[in-house]
Amino acid sequence: MLIPDGLVVFSKRACPTCTLIEPVMQRASRSVPAFQVVSQDDPKFPGGVAHLLDDRELDHSWLNNIEATPTLVRFERGREAERIVGWDRDGWRRLTGIRDLGEGLPAFQPG
Repeated sequence: MLIPDGLVVFSKRACPTCTLIEPVMQRASRSVPAFQVVSQDDPKFPGGVAHLLDDRELDHSWLNNIEATPTLVRFERGREAERIVGWDRDGWRRLTGIRDLGEGLPAFQPG
């Protein structure tokens, strides 16, 4: 089940952008109390994430209209409040509140 309030990243190991930002997801998992990763193809990806949901059946992805990975979604009271598709360093920093998130990575990478 998806968290009703907080940040959810839809990802998959087969996505080059997702593997690029694996350290970003790991850091956000440690720093953001309500942070969850939904993995579409590997229930162990990314490693080192506290709240990881296996979505190999794509039920959660389909219900949330996920067309590309990574997609970062902010939920409020169980409803989508904002969405960022791909890696957008400024957007991810704003949503997570981590000012130096993704330091050393490109500013943008499509999903």
